[in-house]
Amino acid sequence: MLRVGVMVSGGGTNLQAILDAVDAGKITDTEITVVISNNPGAYALERAKKHGIEALCIFPKDYENRDAFNEAFLNKIDEYHLDLIVLAGFLVKIPAAMIEKYEGKIINIHPSLIPSFCGVGFYGLKVHEAALERGVKVTGATVHFVDSGMDTGPIILQKAVKVQDGDTPEVLQRRVMEQAEWILLPQAIQMIAHNQIAYHRRGGEKA
Repeated sequence: MLRVGVMVSGGGTNLQAILDAVDAGKITDTEITVVISNNPGAYALERAKKHGIEALCIFPKDYENRDAFNEAFLNKIDEYHLDLIVLAGFLVKIPAAMIEKYEGKIINIHPSLIPSFCGVGFYGLKVHEAALERGVKVTGATVHFVDSGMDTGPIILQKAVKVQDGDTPEVLQRRVMEQAEWILLPQAIQMIAHNQIAYHRRGGEKA
């Protein structure tokens, strides 16, 4: 049984896609053990509670500095003995110590076809604003392993989504979620639960 923790900062639509996939039997041999947010007002926490999943907030402003927050965050993660950590719209930089400790066990969903529109400053609606400004005809989403860089870890799955005439960033964001993100993230978790994907460090070394 794959023990999964989901980290979310906002509404939790990707979390809901995961929960729905578990309920529908599209994700098997997997337990969503905990949902953690950095935002006390995140609706994702309510989604978790409605599913009987432990939900908690670790609020950065409750700590005297970022190092203290990072330490508390990692200590809390350790308590759950997770096999996989899923970043589903988590707008907090993952501590280096956590990336090292959980190497190959952290995945992220990003709303573009990496390497396009990714890295520092590209998150949420900003990604779709940049895609429309550039005039691309195809965008999409990517699920990737998390490493020490920003959106630089090995890619697990990608799915393309067409940009349509008249798209606004909000309309495009919704289409990418519906046609790519909500499909890819459950698929990736199912693949990991059944050993269908292996983590490879950059440079080709298998972890």
